[in-house]
Amino acid sequence: MATEKLNLTLKVWRQPSSTAQGEIVTYEAKDIPSTASFLEMLDIVNEELINKGDEPIAFDHDCREGICGMCSLTINGRPHGPGDGVTTCQLHMRSFRNGDTIWIEPFRAQAFPILKDLIVDRSAFDHIIQAGGYISARTGSAVDANAMPIPKPVADYAFDAAACIGCGACVAACKNASAMLFVAAKVEHLGVLPQGKAEKDRRVLGMVRAMDDAGFGNCTNQYECEAVCPKEISATYITKMNRDFAAASIKEAVVNEF
Repeated sequence: MATEKLNLTLKVWRQPSSTAQGEIVTYEAKDIPSTASFLEMLDIVNEELINKGDEPIAFDHDCREGICGMCSLTINGRPHGPGDGVTTCQLHMRSFRNGDTIWIEPFRAQAFPILKDLIVDRSAFDHIIQAGGYISARTGSAVDANAMPIPKPVADYAFDAAACIGCGACVAACKNASAMLFVAAKVEHLGVLPQGKAEKDRRVLGMVRAMDDAGFGNCTNQYECEAVCPKEISATYITKMNRDFAAASIKEAVVNEF
């Protein structure tokens, strides 16, 4: 069976630098295989632009397997596009119809400044991780499998949170540009495990405060973050993190008072 070919109109955000004025530019994407991924479609368009001597569209990517989270695009107003539980690189052109117009923009958030075209600076997430997204336990050698038994529900809870790839879709979808889902996932997947409990309070205080310092907004519980998360992480982690933050803040206040 022959592969269906699509002719599409692309409305792409072009911005030559972080200080330049940006604008939407129209491109015609012709004879795009429906089996191509969204990033492969952009590769085809860029090859045509380069052959014409034009500047290719700059976009971020690495693994192209839904692991790294770098392929962060807003497609037709939705972070990562129309698919559920997928990143931009996992989105295929069969999700679109021949003749469609596709709007492609970078993630929009004050804490994610645009570097060029569709590439944003997400180093604010790195600063949050540096504020506490780690453990200090020795990891130089493997321990016996039964030396630290962890109940299956706890292990599953931690694993689901650890699936976060830090792509920033939660921020881009939130009207307040909140990073609460990202931070909650990073805080909670360590905080419930024995290796991470020793630094639990310091972790949640440090990471939440780093999030606030970076300029991310607060959560208003409308669940846009959960709806667009490519790893389908639940917003219930935010509830748990808020409780942990409140408890840690009270402990800190008591210690400081004495």
